[in-house]
Amino acid sequence: MQSRNKILDDVSQLMTNAMGVAQGAREEAETAMKSLVDRWLADRDFVTREEFDAVRAMAQKAREENEALKVRLDALEAKPKPAAKK
Repeated sequence: MQSRNKILDDVSQLMTNAMGVAQGAREEAETAMKSLVDRWLADRDFVTREEFDAVRAMAQKAREENEALKVRLDALEAKPKPAAKK
């Protein structure tokens, strides 16, 4: 009976070790795949989300400034012109 428990303990230890190796291999494969995808995206000159959001915010600010300048220009153009002196 003692030898049977030893065999079960050995099998259990072997399975535990195999699961650890499988987990390590999975993590390594995920890291390699992520690296591959990152390199592929970088080669395609895609922008990051942060870059996109920054440019979008700049464009929004420019639109707002343009609208404010348009309002000022319209107000200036609406003023009556003084009569020219002769």
